[in-house]
Amino acid sequence: MAEHLSADKDTEQWALELLALGDEEKMTPKQVAILQAAVDVFAEKGYAGAATSEIAQKAGVAEGTIFRYYKTKKDLLLSIVGPTMSRLLAPFVMRNFGNLLDGSFDSYEDFLRSLIRNRLEFARKNFKILQILIQEIPFHPKLREQFMEDIMSKVFERVTAQVDHFKQKGEIIDVPAPTVIRFTASSIIGYIMTRLLLQPDKDWNDEEEIGLLIRFIMHGIAADPGNRGV
Repeated sequence: MAEHLSADKDTEQWALELLALGDEEKMTPKQVAILQAAVDVFAEKGYAGAATSEIAQKAGVAEGTIFRYYKTKKDLLLSIVGPTMSRLLAPFVMRNFGNLLDGSFDSYEDFLRSLIRNRLEFARKNFKILQILIQEIPFHPKLREQFMEDIMSKVFERVTAQVDHFKQKGEIIDVPAPTVIRFTASSIIGYIMTRLLLQPDKDWNDEEEIGLLIRFIMHGIAADPGNRGV
């Protein structure tokens, strides 16, 4: 519960930053309320299940007011997710994360530990926005293209540099860097998804789970041959 309350506060801060569109285009209080309500409803019910009437009720405005600002429900979704990725999520992804990717680590395990902690904290603070992205990106090619352009392209090259560095040190097997990145990313994303979305109420010991995750990424799940039964 405390995590979700914290996420709500961060969503409010997200909305304030997103809605500061420049001196020439200030949003009205009603528009702010609509977007904040839309974030909550889209995150909870997804695009298909969200009704503009429910968004209007949550925002405390008439449904017609929504269509004064946004022609369709899809325009409302894109007004949230599009600017979020290009103006807010991409900088958020690279804020602190960029320093981490450019940092110097003694081992790939140290890099992984810092990476997992960094992304888990980021996901906690931006949970509702990420939930919308997860739900909608597969069904909206424009969002998918924007995600790849604004976020993945900024991350992939720098993660590749870290992987190549530790391959040269002999800590990672000689396989293509994209393969290492896909395996590492899928493991970390799977943990974060389970942690925050699928089992948020479980009594998690994050440090222990992170340690086990790193061990799995580095060594797999095979038992030590010396400890196997005959």
